[in-house]
Amino acid sequence: MTRAFLFPGQGAQTIGMGRDLAEAYPAARAVYDEVDEALGERLSALIWEGEQGTLTLTRNAQPALMATSMAVMAALRAEGVEVGAAAYVAGHSLGEYSALAAAGALGLGDAARLLRLRGEAMQAAVPAGEGAMAALLGLGFEAVAEIAAEAAQDGVCAAANDNDPAQVVISGDRAAVERAVEIAKLQGAKRAVMLPVSAPFHCSLMQPAAEAMAAALSEVAFHAPAVPLVGNVTAEASSDPDAIRARLVEQVTGRVRWRESVAWMAAQGVTETWEIGAGKALSGMVKRIDRSLEARTVGTPAEVQAASGAFGDA
Repeated sequence: MTRAFLFPGQGAQTIGMGRDLAEAYPAARAVYDEVDEALGERLSALIWEGEQGTLTLTRNAQPALMATSMAVMAALRAEGVEVGAAAYVAGHSLGEYSALAAAGALGLGDAARLLRLRGEAMQAAVPAGEGAMAALLGLGFEAVAEIAAEAAQDGVCAAANDNDPAQVVISGDRAAVERAVEIAKLQGAKRAVMLPVSAPFHCSLMQPAAEAMAAALSEVAFHAPAVPLVGNVTAEASSDPDAIRARLVEQVTGRVRWRESVAWMAAQGVTETWEIGAGKALSGMVKRIDRSLEARTVGTPAEVQAASGAFGDA
């Protein structure tokens, strides 16, 4: 069995995530404590006891999801499973930072501070209400790319997340995205819906955020990951710290090539994926991309124990 560890992106956040892990594993609790210290605030209190709307704010959701994924990794290590149990790591958008932290390329505190900045910079890049994102289901990437190009005649509209064969997310100026939704409906999309997001992520409107991240990333130490990272921008693996740093900048405005990333890993012999952290969205995508892949979610103490048991039996 050849495994890949996958790390979720924004949208997976829920109040209470990771609390049972922190109660069951001192090492998992230590992750949240370190993130709290790095940010100078008790993000853990918001994650476990706060309001969903506040947690969903981009500046909070990004470091919170990373912290939860890293708490799962700490629990796995406590059960004897190291990141080297995977052949590759990959993360969806912000999940790339989680993947890098899990693989030892990026320190936990640095990852938390970078994601707080990333969230703030992405939010500030476009005035509230001027940008939008929408999910187009049932058309496929090429059809969606053509729709986005047609809708972008007097504004930005681009494919932002190529998630799986049936789901592509577009991003850009609100009017252009709304126009694309109407075109998609006319072209037979199963669903075409605006998403409740605070900014148009992964499109050219995020250039100010990319510039902010370039400056911040240049000040942070990167190391070669213990396990190669399959990047969002390239949909293939790299272990070169400088290349990874550059791709993290490009990722802010670039497309998340998730469908291609999973297909690439399968072509390299990956047969099982472990979704490390909150939610199950990536596992659903994996199964829609390649039905032959086994997809496991690892986010609770019971799932950690089951995963470690399966690893021990392999």
